[in-house]
Amino acid sequence: NEIIELFRAEMPLRKHRCRFKSYERCFKASEAVDCLHELLGSNQNFGPEVTHNQMVKLLKKFLKNHVIKDIKGRWHKEDIQVDGHLYRFPPSSPLKPYPKKSLCGKEVIKFPDWNEPKAGTSQEHIPVKSVIMNSEMWYKRHSIAIGEVPACKLVFRRELTQTNVEEIWKSMTLSRLQKVLGLDSLDEVLDIKLVNSKHIVQNAYNVNKQGIVTLEDKSKELPHWILSAMKCLANWPSCSDLKQPTYSGFERDVFKTIVDYFGQMKEPLLTFHFFDVFVSVLGLLQKHSKAVEALQISCLLLPPENRKRLQLLVRMMARISFNKDLPPLSDSVRTRTLMVQAFSRCILCSKDEMDLDELLAAKLVSFLMDNYQEILSVPATLKSSIEEHVVHLQRVQIKYAGADTDATFPPPSFCHQISTDEFEYQRATGSQEPLAALLEEIAMNKEISVKDKKKKLKQFQKSYPEVYRVRFPTPETEAVLFPEKTKQKPPVLMWALKKPFQPFHRTRSFRM
Repeated sequence: NEIIELFRAEMPLRKHRCRFKSYERCFKASEAVDCLHELLGSNQNFGPEVTHNQMVKLLKKFLKNHVIKDIKGRWHKEDIQVDGHLYRFPPSSPLKPYPKKSLCGKEVIKFPDWNEPKAGTSQEHIPVKSVIMNSEMWYKRHSIAIGEVPACKLVFRRELTQTNVEEIWKSMTLSRLQKVLGLDSLDEVLDIKLVNSKHIVQNAYNVNKQGIVTLEDKSKELPHWILSAMKCLANWPSCSDLKQPTYSGFERDVFKTIVDYFGQMKEPLLTFHFFDVFVSVLGLLQKHSKAVEALQISCLLLPPENRKRLQLLVRMMARISFNKDLPPLSDSVRTRTLMVQAFSRCILCSKDEMDLDELLAAKLVSFLMDNYQEILSVPATLKSSIEEHVVHLQRVQIKYAGADTDATFPPPSFCHQISTDEFEYQRATGSQEPLAALLEEIAMNKEISVKDKKKKLKQFQKSYPEVYRVRFPTPETEAVLFPEKTKQKPPVLMWALKKPFQPFHRTRSFRM
């Protein structure tokens, strides 16, 4: 959408002549390619790494998707000719709708309910946590002793299975991702049913000292010869696995071997299914911490074998880019640019419009290379909050009749659904205090004029009559803010009373 908007706004349209006929408000394909190259090269979201060939491919996609049409109104094909052929914009531009964002998500991820006890659960041998007696707890227990309150009861929790824990991880992880992306629903970018909860748990716990995922199925590991090639370039020139002597151009052959292996994969490492999720993260790149957290969580959803390959590949790319001892791997392209061009398609691409997504993949891969240590690690805050929630669900609680759960046991940290009546009551009562404070601030503010104060109070009374009535129940209470001043007569009138009226006398100067 950003590219289309820029292109339509900045592309010069003028009169052209073709085959003895003039056409108004059109442009040549070569002019469009040059314009796109200049626009995207100077744009902070793309940068000078964009190439002229990429712009030609992009223009072909524009023609196919009716962003532009030829001078005779034809489109649907990619047979654009970068020469004297003329093109123009259609009356309406086919922009894709942006995902809707809101401060408070409308859809709440539902959490499993395990509050009901298992049938036949024994109440014996229940571990009791020693607590420090405070005044509130003492009052409760004292009230029970004298018969004011019925005796307490134990609230049992169903024993959580491994499947239950995995579902908790899935629910809370997706809930956090939805919040970070700022979407009303993840349905816009992801089919939640296809997210595997086992993959999330395995990616979070089955890791080695370097934070790399360890696979249970060894057949899904990278071949040993590819691992040796990647280690060779990542640790150049100290290659521990390299036993044979090297030759001139050896490092380029090793690099080509790695590129060929990852290039023959049928699906990118970030998978076709998660493509829209990772594209949504591109809108957060200006907010560094948000983008890092969103990518942390998104990469946690990947199959473990994909996550491990991504960790090894991006770490190798970053080390090669910053290794000054490694000879140049290309005569015409900088090493960092070469890394992005060589591996962006095997990391991220869509199933349909592969050429169009090349710029998106390059932008995301560049950000991955710069922040791979943070992004490809397990998000500590999310992990600790889920573990605390699991412990809370497994804990036995003491509950008193007519009272909430004991204060020593913290409530769950996630949201729960309430009724419409309860919401309206909370909205009414919860907003009274800050609104009353705002009204008091307006009333007591001595820096604004009386006119402005009356205007603000009138607006407040119109918007929140109930709050205003509590503060100013009668007109007298409101009049205290504006004491009447004694009105003085205008000095002109006083002067007129003091000076007697004198008739007009004609002088000689008025005579003809």
